Amino acid sequence: MATACKHPKVRIVSRLEDSEFVECLECGEVFDSEEFHDMVIEEDAEKEDSEDEE
Repeated sequence: MATACKHPKVRIVSRLEDSEFVECLECGEVFDSEEFHDMVIEEDAEKEDSEDEE
């Protein structure tokens, strides 16, 4: 099973009104920058949960 890309490097590819779209330079996935922000928040929360369990 392939590991999920954590999108360590992204670039802006488009802006439409209030939306900004970014592309991961590692895997090529394109997504709304707001989704990227949410991914980072979720990842940080998972790290905190695993630290609390120790």
